[in-house]
Amino acid sequence: MAETFTFELVSPERLLVSEEVEQVVIPGTDGEMTVLADHAPTMTSIRPGIITIVKPGGDQDRYVVFGGFADVLPNGCRLLAETATHVSEVNREDIARRIEQARSEAESARDEETRSRAEEFLGQLTTLEGAIIPA
Repeated sequence: MAETFTFELVSPERLLVSEEVEQVVIPGTDGEMTVLADHAPTMTSIRPGIITIVKPGGDQDRYVVFGGFADVLPNGCRLLAETATHVSEVNREDIARRIEQARSEAESARDEETRSRAEEFLGQLTTLEGAIIPA
């Protein structure tokens, strides 16, 4: 059996997960990152995406996050999410509303830098929609 470490997923509303896990896949802003026990200390910001938790024995659980950051230490990982929801609780209307809001922000941006960030966020949301909601 693989080594375990403590993983916590926290949103402003509540603590969603606090348990021993074998690995966690995090949607970092620079790409997906797999955290294992004894991982080198690091911090990363989080883009909209899916967190995959692998529990001892191989069972998996998934949560959708919409930004935040993760603090990784050799004995644990804490992810502080702007918003986090279990994958089973996400619905098409919520994702569509977020996409429309991001599209509106991109269209009304006052400068190129703001527009570029909004368009990047819109792309991330669209990718997330395709990953969690079947056509």
